[in-house]
Amino acid sequence: MGRRLLGAAVTGPGVAAIALENVTLGYDRRPAVHHLSGVIAAGELLAVCGPNGGGKSTLLNGLAGLIAPMGGRIGRGGAAARDFAYLPQAAQLDRAFPISVADFVALGALRRKGIFGRIDQAESDRVANAVAAVGLEGFETRVIGELSGGQLQRALFARLMVEDGGVILLDEPFGAIDAATTDDLLALVAAWRAEGRTVVAALHELDLVRRAFPKTLLLAREAIFWGDTEKALTPGNLAAARAMARAHQADAAFCQRDESEPADAL
Repeated sequence: MGRRLLGAAVTGPGVAAIALENVTLGYDRRPAVHHLSGVIAAGELLAVCGPNGGGKSTLLNGLAGLIAPMGGRIGRGGAAARDFAYLPQAAQLDRAFPISVADFVALGALRRKGIFGRIDQAESDRVANAVAAVGLEGFETRVIGELSGGQLQRALFARLMVEDGGVILLDEPFGAIDAATTDDLLALVAAWRAEGRTVVAALHELDLVRRAFPKTLLLAREAIFWGDTEKALTPGNLAAARAMARAHQADAAFCQRDESEPADAL
């Protein structure tokens, strides 16, 4: 990648602990996450793993404030909405919209500047630095529909850098991208953590979780385990996730297995 220029170390309410108290989340009165309690510590790097349909994306939407709890409470320790930066799944983006990489990355400034705010030189520099940091120098004028999957993920990460949130929420950020791009983006995640930012990522690649995420919430609509990754991803807990998925009539295929994944991947 190009040179990195991340924000300064994060302090204040943007990195407050996030407390979930008996939280139920869902859509149209249909719960997708049931009675979840726990604390995401300030500056923590947390993976959320679980079956398809197990509530991972719903939980991130709840943490981001995009949906309100159906029950229970999410405490953000005084952090404002602008302190939460959210990366959706790439499949949710309209790649047919004719927007350039530079303008797409600049959307990260909306929470600071507002819809009608002017992108001044400081913001332009922030965008240029973010584009360079993810290795997309020379792609600034290219429309996002012309990017490969890996290049689009790099652009999404650059937009997150411009948002400059103290809490970063990632929904399947490493799906369908090559190993080199994954390693580059993981380096940015590690840098965010070193700055004191809180990172919560919904993931299905268990080998990657074991390698890069110290804490894991194993979620199958209900919490199977929340704690150290080594303890979370035991064969017994993974079997319990399978059973819970069947009980909730969710997709029993926990992760898309490939040859690199361990035998206990679900």
